[in-house]
Amino acid sequence: MNPARPAPTAAVTVVGIGADGWDGLTDASRAALSEAEVLIGGPRQLDLLPPRCAGERIAWPSPLRPAVPGLLAAHAGRRIAVLASGDPMFYGIGRALAEEVGEAGALRVMPHPSSVSYAAARLGWPLEDIEVVTLVGRPAARLAAALHDGRRILVLSAGADTPGEVAALLRDRGFGASRIRVLEQLGGAQERTNAEATADDWPDAQPTGDPLNIVAVTCRRAPDAPRLGAVPGLPDDAYEHDGQLTKRHVRAVTLGTLAPAPGELLWDIGGGSGSIAVEWMRTHPSCRAVTVERDPVRAARITRNADRLGVPGLRVVTGAAPAALAELPPPDAVFIGGGLTTPGLLDACWEALPAGGRLVANTVTLESEALLADAHRRHGGELVRLAVAHAVPVGGFTGWRQAMPVTQWAAQKTLDTSSGANR
Repeated sequence: MNPARPAPTAAVTVVGIGADGWDGLTDASRAALSEAEVLIGGPRQLDLLPPRCAGERIAWPSPLRPAVPGLLAAHAGRRIAVLASGDPMFYGIGRALAEEVGEAGALRVMPHPSSVSYAAARLGWPLEDIEVVTLVGRPAARLAAALHDGRRILVLSAGADTPGEVAALLRDRGFGASRIRVLEQLGGAQERTNAEATADDWPDAQPTGDPLNIVAVTCRRAPDAPRLGAVPGLPDDAYEHDGQLTKRHVRAVTLGTLAPAPGELLWDIGGGSGSIAVEWMRTHPSCRAVTVERDPVRAARITRNADRLGVPGLRVVTGAAPAALAELPPPDAVFIGGGLTTPGLLDACWEALPAGGRLVANTVTLESEALLADAHRRHGGELVRLAVAHAVPVGGFTGWRQAMPVTQWAAQKTLDTSSGANR
């Protein structure tokens, strides 16, 4: 029997620290910082350390993430301690360090209560009932996807201006009656938690405060504001469009067939208004999408729709497929909503998929329908026709108006075990 291998010695220690500074640290965290030969952190965090922490102090440059590999390499072999706000593994530097160090045991993490934990304790909000949205290094538009009447949200602030940006977004999205409370310097001697007002009243009620803050929002939607649900099939009028829009009922079926899962990447080909990509990303914060649209006017419109509906991370590529697909990361799923008759497009999308990837294509023309029938013959999957009719006035009565039927082909790429090839 082989003896158990000793756990590798941590090359880097990351220590969470709060607004209470050195006094709020555990003995183990103090020891790690006192023994470190190199101390890396933000200027505010480094200033919290006493003179007994005699290691070389290095402030993070900006941008931070690209600097991580070089700093670690420059001080390899030395005892490195990195300071982080609160819990390093909760929207903190711990993630970047773990990705860089890689090997289990090479990173030692010593967490401190996060600002979210402090805020929940001060507010009496159960953590499991709270949506957390970070605006640190991210646009305020991300908050829009979390807005639902009655929900509680904690917003991780980028600085003193964040509360005002949150209030402005709430007003713009029809949530001006929402209550905002700003909690500053949580856990520290300068803690302040009594700045509170509605979003409608915020500009006059609260000036810019401390940059170290978290924003608590209790959502209240105005009666006349659009109600945007949490599942695919948003109202068509939620989008700015020129008619190039996958309509609501077909869109809901299409997203159900694409079956987005956390962390997956979608290619949305022929984006139009971007509705498929937008609603793919709204299903989970980690879902990603790239939409390809050859018309620059429509591409700009997709960007506006993405911002409006809370997914500003949607990547919009202005160009014609399949040429525009060459530099894109491999997709988990592909939706083709336009350009099916472009030579080589359908085959290029199919070839780009890994085993298990899904392709869904919609069309209303006979020419494209013939291509989908051929793809169904070659690759299998499911070929369906979707028909939707709306009740409309007919004189003094009511009748059905039929929309153009949509032919949809959906298939999942499998691995041919006999040849090892994808098919």
